[in-house]
Amino acid sequence: MTTEQSILAVIRAARPSFRNRHDKAAFAVHSAFVAAGYVLHATGSSAFADDVLSSSSTDEVGMDGWNEFEDNYAFLYSYPDKNSKKVLVKCLVMNEILLVDALRNGDLESLHLEIEVEEHVEDNPETSYASQFKNLGKLVTDVNREILDKLSAASTAKSSSQPSSSATNLREDRPRLGVDNPENPYTPAPGYVVPLVPGFGGSDLFPGPGAGMYPTRGDFGGGSMLVGPNNPIFFGGGAPEPGLPGGLQGVPPGARFDPYGPPGVPGFEPGRFVRNPRRPGQGGPHPDLHHFHGDADFI
Repeated sequence: MTTEQSILAVIRAARPSFRNRHDKAAFAVHSAFVAAGYVLHATGSSAFADDVLSSSSTDEVGMDGWNEFEDNYAFLYSYPDKNSKKVLVKCLVMNEILLVDALRNGDLESLHLEIEVEEHVEDNPETSYASQFKNLGKLVTDVNREILDKLSAASTAKSSSQPSSSATNLREDRPRLGVDNPENPYTPAPGYVVPLVPGFGGSDLFPGPGAGMYPTRGDFGGGSMLVGPNNPIFFGGGAPEPGLPGGLQGVPPGARFDPYGPPGVPGFEPGRFVRNPRRPGQGGPHPDLHHFHGDADFI
């Protein structure tokens, strides 16, 4: 964690020239980042570029031009970690307040801190850097709490959410059923047979799952309420076949009965969706009007 002594050590090593009190406050913020282990990649006009956060450059730079603007300061950092993202810090002078905003690449919101310049900076012309600041411990605490600690916590949370290589390998080694991963089917123990899981959406074509298959709800066994004139229940009964023998010409095998279609489109004429003629030798009233009887043509 950044301390008052570490910030003073960075300031003494850099030996900056201050024009005013705002320079001192802004450089103290910069020193806090450096003392926390961050590396400086850009400052001054280069740090104000629109694409500075997305830049691929990882070169370390010096402090040349860091206070070339009157009321604005900008610094671009990264933490020496392979998963670290660049952090852009901008300082704006607003009367006697220094507004500090830190934005990490990829984040939607920046971290914000307001520094009362008079509370932390002395108008002291002496060459001793320690005498040019006051309440530096409180400034360090504010920068740590509002910016540095939050950046560190966010990086730690993101790295911990990513699975380690050993955990990834463990999950990949676990067997999976062939149902949801047909390319890597699960091989059961000898003597144990895993029933297949039937497909879905075929209750109009098949009466139910075959032997040795998991039963399902709703689709298989429930049948379909779409009953057309060629449904097998009208002509001999029996289990419907996938091809639905006796279907209308032009209707693909297994198509479901739907008498509605766009007008004027070939293949959807109303005359095509009519009841097939009665088979020879079967008299009596229409099956829709007749009570249940012994032959197979009833509903």
